[in-house]
Amino acid sequence: MPILNTISSDKLARLIGIPTGPVIIDVRPEEEFAAEPLLIPGTLRRSATDIGVWAAGFRGRSTVIVCRDGGALSQGVSARLRHEGILAEALEGGVAGWANSGLPMVPNTILPTRDADGRTAWVTRGRPKVDRIACPWLIRRFVDPRAIFLFVAPSEVQGVAERFGAAPFDIEGEGSVWSHRGEACTFDVMIEAFGLGGYAPLARLAPIVRGADTGRPDLVPEAAGLLAASLGLSRMYADDLEQLEAGMLLYDAFYRWCRDATDETHNWVSHQPAKSRSKVRT
Repeated sequence: MPILNTISSDKLARLIGIPTGPVIIDVRPEEEFAAEPLLIPGTLRRSATDIGVWAAGFRGRSTVIVCRDGGALSQGVSARLRHEGILAEALEGGVAGWANSGLPMVPNTILPTRDADGRTAWVTRGRPKVDRIACPWLIRRFVDPRAIFLFVAPSEVQGVAERFGAAPFDIEGEGSVWSHRGEACTFDVMIEAFGLGGYAPLARLAPIVRGADTGRPDLVPEAAGLLAASLGLSRMYADDLEQLEAGMLLYDAFYRWCRDATDETHNWVSHQPAKSRSKVRT
């Protein structure tokens, strides 16, 4: 029987990756997290001892609080948040229960160093088309919801990365961690590195992005549609960040199709009354 004010791993997994999903807050102590630095996708880290400082920032949002085992720590933090008027649930079984269910976890050790506000920063070439919108979408939905993205001149990517502590991505050159590898685009590389390769909706989305990004729109039927929409967006927006915000909605839609609607078809005739359909067939 479910415990009051808790959420199961299976239910939470359905909410991850969608813009209306809850904010997931990992409150494991630093020493405990350092021993096993793996995160449920899309998680923010906060200290339970500083709850009075950060709680107000989550008013108006639903939250899921995560500790190691779903016990007193997450139960206590979620209760305190509810006292502050914030909708909060604790994750049943905590991180251990999530991992035991075989659900994906993101290794924190491969991420860029976070700034004072706990955000990762990433930098790439301006005027994005496919990969440079798909990768920020992946990061914001599954890795760091508050990630910062810097779009700069191609010649300045490395310099900006060094000066501002940002991770360069989707750039040419040997030794780049976050870039194409063989026939894999940067989106493919990130999915695998973030431990999300076994997540079926992203596995379906990956070849769509790869086909659109690498000049192979015939790789899967949907790749041509993504390429067309991406090129259209790049001509609609002169500002790269405005284009990114519009692109987030585009990838949200493709993701939900990959997750929920791949078997669904739409046929105008099929929506007509039964009598009308029989007339059409004759």
